[in-house]
Order: sequence, then structure tokens, then C-alpha cells
Amino acid sequence: MAECCCRTKTRTDEEKKLLQNRLSRIEGQIRGICRMIDDEAYCIDVITQINAVSGALKSLTKIILDEHIRTCVADDVRNGSNDKLEELTVTLSKLMN
Repeated sequence: MAECCCRTKTRTDEEKKLLQNRLSRIEGQIRGICRMIDDEAYCIDVITQINAVSGALKSLTKIILDEHIRTCVADDVRNGSNDKLEELTVTLSKLMN
């Protein structure tokens, strides 16, 4: 879960809708994988679908990361702080493992 419950990110209704639509598609893909398991689908077919979900999550991560850099990090640096920049480097390190 989230590290801190007190931090927030304001997004426009359009931004929220785009992210929620992507998440809904990913959720549908996950449900599809569950059905495949229930239906005893062939291993490689399941793995192919898992890989598709993984790609969709990576794509979503890139979108949110880009947004974070352009807004949260940039605003923090403009205000003379490096806290969010340091947080970003730690996060990028985790993503690369």
C-alpha cells in the first residue's frame, strides 16, 4: 500500500478518467487470467496474458512517473527543495531492480 496517507496529488477529471480507464482494462485482464486458471488454460497462454498485464502496468507506471516529474518534482525544485528529487531517485532505483 501507500507509504504515507497524508500526501495527495490533485488531478483533473480528464486525467483521473484516463487513469481509471487504464486501470479498468487491467482489472479486466486480471479477471480474464483468473478465468483462464479456472478453465485450466494452457500454461503458455496464461503466461502470455500475465505478460500483457505486466506491460500494461509498466505503461501506467510511466504515465504516472512522467506526471510526477513534470509536476510534483518540478514544483519542489522550483521552490528550492530537493526532497521529491531524492525520493524520485530512490523510486527509480527500485523500479530498475
